[in-house]
Amino acid sequence: MSKPLPSKQDLEHTYAQIGHLVHRTPVLSSRLINEISGAEVYFKCENFQKSGSFKMRGALNAISNLSSAQQRSGVVTHSSGNFGQAVALSAANLGVEAHIVMPINAPDVKKKAVTQYGGNIIQCEATLEARERNAGNIVASKGASFLHPSNQIEVILGNATAGMELLQDHPELDVLMTPVGGGGLLAGNALAAHYFGQDCTVIGAEPALVDDAYRSLLSGKIEGNTRTDTIADGLRTTLGSVNFPIITQLVDQIIRVEEDEIISALKLVWERLKIIIEPSCAVPVAALLKEPEKFRGKRVGIILSGGNVDLSKLPF
Repeated sequence: MSKPLPSKQDLEHTYAQIGHLVHRTPVLSSRLINEISGAEVYFKCENFQKSGSFKMRGALNAISNLSSAQQRSGVVTHSSGNFGQAVALSAANLGVEAHIVMPINAPDVKKKAVTQYGGNIIQCEATLEARERNAGNIVASKGASFLHPSNQIEVILGNATAGMELLQDHPELDVLMTPVGGGGLLAGNALAAHYFGQDCTVIGAEPALVDDAYRSLLSGKIEGNTRTDTIADGLRTTLGSVNFPIITQLVDQIIRVEEDEIISALKLVWERLKIIIEPSCAVPVAALLKEPEKFRGKRVGIILSGGNVDLSKLPF
């Protein structure tokens, strides 16, 4: 039996709580991309969000839902960058100490931003086990509250507010697409489409090198990855027990894309929309271009998830 979904009222309460604390990011379009894809495409620009990504929404909601006593003991998370930045900035704004466990291969630009926002970085090996072990040590030693980047309901509901805003601006969307790594963005925006869309299909996009979400939907259980070398560094993690049931119930499919397709989509957005996005949020753009027959004649919303780029490591 499927687990009950969070309610529409849960999403509305979340937006009332954090909507005034985040940027209402703009929605852009490109005539050329519309021509190439044969669709009307609306890009929700979370690369312009505070801390540079949609992760600010989930982090703010998670910390705001802690008790005063919990906030005094601080928070800890593990993150390749964007959620760490969001937690560090959210915590600083609320006067809460933040500890960020980051893999050694996280982009330098993201490590630098965490430090600038006041977060304490603990570096670890680039494995999920190492991340969890180091975070657990801080919980045990300092009494800090653990915030999961993608597998916590408060984070998922915070993420949903991006899709809620997009659907407020364009309620007629036929398709809503997001990248999928840990699953928190996809799950949250699937809830937004479910409650606030009008027969809006939800599609995830994923690098073929780390296609655990694609395989998980097929098998009905959470699958893992044996490699983490995709250019989309924010999508190297796997789905979780909280977001997977939501994705299973509400997501239509996952489209896989190759590394060269991600790079081409990244370059196209930089050139045509004149904005900086990171490789992870080029993944749904790559999916749009890879399977244009699926989207032809439809109104498609894409969450551009972040813009935190290491300019010294551009692939073009």
